[in-house]
Amino acid sequence: MSNYKRVLVAIDLSEDSGEVAARAKAIVANGGCELHIIHVIEPLSFAYGVDIPMDFSGLQDEIQTQATEQLQRFSEQNTIDHDHQHIVLGRPEVEIHALAEEIDADLIVVGSHGRYGLALLMGSTANGVLHGASCDVLAVRVGKDK
Repeated sequence: MSNYKRVLVAIDLSEDSGEVAARAKAIVANGGCELHIIHVIEPLSFAYGVDIPMDFSGLQDEIQTQATEQLQRFSEQNTIDHDHQHIVLGRPEVEIHALAEEIDADLIVVGSHGRYGLALLMGSTANGVLHGASCDVLAVRVGKDK
């Protein structure tokens, strides 16, 4: 039986998300442990800057709607309770840390592409989660560079 009571799995809804969720589910498989799932949507203003004189609200709303539907389907396929599905807007590492604190998670499971060189220096979500978490973090190696 796992020593963990509450596990938070962070996914980006890519094809690698299933592998990350499977690892989290294996940890909670023995029972007595809650599994929560989070997907963070980065605001378009983060990607394009706040100085662009465009209204992104309609596009942002559509992204939110599609992501919510994808997360619900993904959660159904992975038998994750509706009450444990979280979709938020913000910077991934900040929002993952905030939710982990809020639900009192003792483990965060996140995918990592094993970046190196310039990509590593620029940082990644997994790296950001690792370096600010107040609980254990499991980085699941995913992608072509496994």
